[in-house]
Amino acid sequence: MDVYLNCHTAMEHMREAAEKNGGRGPITMVVGPCDVGKSTLCRILLNYAVRMGRRPIFVDLDVSQGHIAVPGTVGALLVERPANVVEGFSQQAPLVFHFGHKTPNANVALYKMLTSRLAGICSNRLQANKKANVSGIVINTCGWVKDSGYKLLTHAAQAFKVDTILVLDQERLYNELVREMPNFVKVIFLPKSCGVVKQSDSQRSESQIQRVRSYYYGFSKPLYPYNFEIKWRDVKIYKIGAPILPASCMPLGMKAKDNLTKLVAVKPGPSLLYHLLSVSFANSPKDGVVQTNVSGFICVTNVDVDRQTITVLSPQPQPLPNTVLLLSDVQFVDNY
Repeated sequence: MDVYLNCHTAMEHMREAAEKNGGRGPITMVVGPCDVGKSTLCRILLNYAVRMGRRPIFVDLDVSQGHIAVPGTVGALLVERPANVVEGFSQQAPLVFHFGHKTPNANVALYKMLTSRLAGICSNRLQANKKANVSGIVINTCGWVKDSGYKLLTHAAQAFKVDTILVLDQERLYNELVREMPNFVKVIFLPKSCGVVKQSDSQRSESQIQRVRSYYYGFSKPLYPYNFEIKWRDVKIYKIGAPILPASCMPLGMKAKDNLTKLVAVKPGPSLLYHLLSVSFANSPKDGVVQTNVSGFICVTNVDVDRQTITVLSPQPQPLPNTVLLLSDVQFVDNY
């Protein structure tokens, strides 16, 4: 814990220098393999900063857990008060984007696109908010650190223009980043916390389910979600990413990877059962749905083919704020 406190102290010195010189506060990215305490370290650094009167931005790129919303998403949140031990940070006005998978390697092209999109919005937010600009950003990342996963980390570092990378518990990753990052980026190796416990696949899956459950039902203060029917004709359901075709079958000027960020219509049917659907802020498919943030999530609890309706679990009553829905691989069986 003393090592983490030293990190906070160094970051606070950078904030003080930014205040004095009219510059930008520290942009810190926390990286490392699975189960080394990345999200815990992010929470510690953010809590310390808030208690010093700062207003940092928390960016979550870990699609497996979804610390800001639900698994299968990336997002950002302006942190104004310390995190609750159980519930985490206050979820008022988060910026969330639909990814739709629980691991980045399911669609690397889309993950990179959303990372760049999120970085651009955060940069604009810093320019518009002097207090946030001085406070900086803390970025949580996923545990995929090899091969394409490593390239995604370096892409995120470039997109967010990070100046500090904290590497937890893996010297190989530390050495690679030291070798590849520009000189102005400080790469620091830190031990993992002694309290970190390695999770089994079943524990990780249960953690994801609990995250979705808490979205609908809350923690200490219970929430009461709504169940209602939606006619198939009243919504437009899409997924992001189509199968990659051979180059000879692609339209002129189109690359194979373009298919991975393409909007594909989904025909309603039994296959939707238990899947989460992200409610996009986009009003129509022509509004750049892929790079538009979402307002929330509904879960399909029943599909009636004869009546052509779906029953959904929703945090708010009908009608839905928008009718453009994005299909996620994440599933949730409501046993409440």
